[in-house]
Amino acid sequence: MINIIKKVLNWFETHNKISWIITILIAIFIFYMSSKTFPPGIPGISYASYVYHLVIYFVLAFFLLISITRGKLDKKYLFFVVILISIGYGISDEIHQFFVPGRYCTFVDALTDSIGSLSAGIVYVWIEKH
Repeated sequence: MINIIKKVLNWFETHNKISWIITILIAIFIFYMSSKTFPPGIPGISYASYVYHLVIYFVLAFFLLISITRGKLDKKYLFFVVILISIGYGISDEIHQFFVPGRYCTFVDALTDSIGSLSAGIVYVWIEKH
């Protein structure tokens, strides 16, 4: 299974323009979803929201890692730059939501975005090392 994942990863690293397009589309999708006003939901914890934040920022950071590092993790600063960009985008997204009627800027969402980004980094490094 890991060999199949590595082949797909190598394909995206080789076809860098496609991975950049996917990365940009994901960022646009996040911005679009953050701009939408949703009707008030049921009070309490929304697990679907946490799953969304984890998954979407995992995918964003993963494709950003593919786009920027191209599998060259010998330049470790690139890894940290990508993770910081992903986390920064999550924080800026929460600030953006502060100005959208019916949306909120929450620390928990920014933390969940950061965990998704960091998880993508860990998985990416693990795949590259195996």
